[in-house]
Amino acid sequence: MNFAFREVLRFFNRKGGDGAVRYRPIRRNSEFGRVYARGKSYVNPALVLYVLKTRGKKTRVGLTATKKIGHAVQRNRARRVMKAAIDEHLDQNIGGYDLVFVARGMTPRLKSWQLSEVVARLFAQAGLPDKAKQPGAKPPATVPPADRAAKQ
Repeated sequence: MNFAFREVLRFFNRKGGDGAVRYRPIRRNSEFGRVYARGKSYVNPALVLYVLKTRGKKTRVGLTATKKIGHAVQRNRARRVMKAAIDEHLDQNIGGYDLVFVARGMTPRLKSWQLSEVVARLFAQAGLPDKAKQPGAKPPATVPPADRAAKQ
């Protein structure tokens, strides 16, 4: 098993506070194709979100960054920033969904707080619950630290 694949498994098998696995990865090309064909898409200049309701109780997440994004370093950065933003907003108790996030050209150039706002908007468009908006949840870092200090 190569290093990159282990890193993906480690990310997707992270456990929540209750010890349950948060969400499963979508790995097979046929599964991605099914979500693209049957799912509903929500578009933003930074990301595209495909949502497909499933019969299962687990939520599965797939991340893609095509070669249109740039070389491997840029694609990896896009995936890394997407993972952080998704982890901040995706609740494990939303039911059975297959979610595919597709990076677009500007994704690698965005800061994590900017992509977090994009994910929140896409979740609102799709009607998915946002973990960051639940009572008692830690608010997401939507404003860079320098701007936060200036506003206070």
